[in-house]
Order: sequence, then structure tokens, then C-alpha cells
Amino acid sequence: MPDMSASASLAMTHLVTLAELDEDKVTPGVLGFIVFAVMALAVWGLMKSMNRHMGKVDFKEPAEQDASAGPEAKPQRG
Repeated sequence: MPDMSASASLAMTHLVTLAELDEDKVTPGVLGFIVFAVMALAVWGLMKSMNRHMGKVDFKEPAEQDASAGPEAKPQRG
């Protein structure tokens, strides 16, 4: 059983060292989260607006007015 407590003690030592704050590491912090959240909301709003505008677009091509004239017929100006 002493081996079990030694390994448990070693595991706890590793967990404690992972939990400690290393002053040499840079973390985004609260400001980074706020900036990311604002950007995510902006992208969501832009996509919602794009879907609304794309719904208004009519993709149907207009029917040709004079199909019997053929492609070489030119429109008359006058």
C-alpha cells in the first residue's frame, strides 16, 4: 500500500503545479473573452442580415420578349 499513496502523492503534486499561476505565461483574460464575444455577436448579426437580404433577391431570369426574332435581332432604339 505505500506504493499507492506515493503515486497518489505524486499525482497530487503534478495537479498542484498545474493549478499554480505562472507569471511568465500570457493569458487572454476577461478582456480577450469580451472582445471575442463582441466579434461573435457581430458575425451572428451580419449573417442574420445577409440571410434577410438574400431572401429578397429574385433569382428568376426575365422571359425573352421576342423569342421568334432569334439571337441576332437587335433591340430598336427610337
